[in-house]
Amino acid sequence: MYLKITGIKRQVLISACLYIGQMIVGFSVSWAGPIFPKLRDPNQSPLTYLLTEIEMSLVASFLYIGGIPGPFVMGWLSNIYGRKPCLIVGGVLACLAYVILVWSNNLAMLYCGRLLVGLGIGVIAVMNLVYIGEIASSNIRGILLSALGIFTTCGSILMYAVGPFLPYSYASSVGFILSLAFTLCATFIPESPIFHILEDNEDKARDNLKDLGREDDIDNILHSKIEYINSTNKKDWIELFTLRTNKRSLLIVIVMNILQHGSGIFAVISFSGSIFEMAGSSVGSDVSMIILGIFQLIGSGTAPFFVEKNGRKILLVVSSIMCCLSMLLLGVYFYLDHYYGFNKLNWLPLVILIIFFIGYDAGLGIVPNVLIGEMFTMNVRSNGSAVALAVSWLSGFLVTVAYGAIVENIGSYAAFWFFSCTGLIACLFTIFCIPETKGKSLLEVQDMLKKN
Repeated sequence: MYLKITGIKRQVLISACLYIGQMIVGFSVSWAGPIFPKLRDPNQSPLTYLLTEIEMSLVASFLYIGGIPGPFVMGWLSNIYGRKPCLIVGGVLACLAYVILVWSNNLAMLYCGRLLVGLGIGVIAVMNLVYIGEIASSNIRGILLSALGIFTTCGSILMYAVGPFLPYSYASSVGFILSLAFTLCATFIPESPIFHILEDNEDKARDNLKDLGREDDIDNILHSKIEYINSTNKKDWIELFTLRTNKRSLLIVIVMNILQHGSGIFAVISFSGSIFEMAGSSVGSDVSMIILGIFQLIGSGTAPFFVEKNGRKILLVVSSIMCCLSMLLLGVYFYLDHYYGFNKLNWLPLVILIIFFIGYDAGLGIVPNVLIGEMFTMNVRSNGSAVALAVSWLSGFLVTVAYGAIVENIGSYAAFWFFSCTGLIACLFTIFCIPETKGKSLLEVQDMLKKN
């Protein structure tokens, strides 16, 4: 039945398989929130001793450290062995990571599991962007890429839903089940037509594009192979940093990923329970996280409906403004609480964070991934995506660590105001530096970058 499905339906079906991997990303990023209370409880912790706050912060942040090398390694291997094998490797790494986490009974196993799951989702994240960007038709590419954000949010919601209510090992087992399902699905998807072109296998590329319903793109894509067919890994890296279009693409995606995490998203997710406790919220942190997850889904769910209709830039501008204003207001709230003991309206931080998550997931959390999948020339797309996502993981690690230091030494209001300034910078950068790629083929995007 699968082999008979062609055209847009085939693109959607293949993307649906990869979205399971994106759920692993969201599940793993949100894992620390519901799990940490269990590690603080001697009756629920799998360890025989309680961890210090520093040790738990390392357990959380090791995910981001593990995610850094994955995109680089796969950016190289995907041009040699193909996109599909790299996707399978990412799934296998995630499976092994969750096996370790399920059976963890000491701190070293927790560190190892989190590092390995970071490596796995780092591979999955970059290969999802590359693969979907290469198989999708230009008129739905933005939708399929932006849907990655929706399923990342779904993974987070799943963790919020099962984490607080299941024992530690059972909650982590859900991550293993997701990873196994993704690995099995990845074995049934076809190889990317772009990889067949890089391998100088025109017949397979032509057949693949026909199955995907992209007959109109065949001549343009095959015509471009002369420029890229003799590429080597060294040459690809050189072109990433020397070719004008790639340099501009790299600058755009790196800056947007830094600004994306500079908005405070990882810090807010990791410390959302503490934020509600500081605010004296009457809503429990577990319930609050589920509420935030639902509104994240609403935000990310709206993006695909607008990303092709209204374009990437307008979504980014509106999203950045919402993030900027919500963090500004949250900073004001905690400033008043810090200096004047203002603890009224303790429901306000939850409302502000709802606005923040809707704004973030409707644009700033999704569109940078769309841009990564659209901007680079075909031979450096894996490498460029790897650099962008490695910077993304590093930014997430630094922002999360810095948040704790700022809260301890200055006050939470200072961190939120920093996030607000980042949102303002993201808005200005979008207006003046990011081209509109709506409705353009990957080759048309390159032509546009050459002219501007």
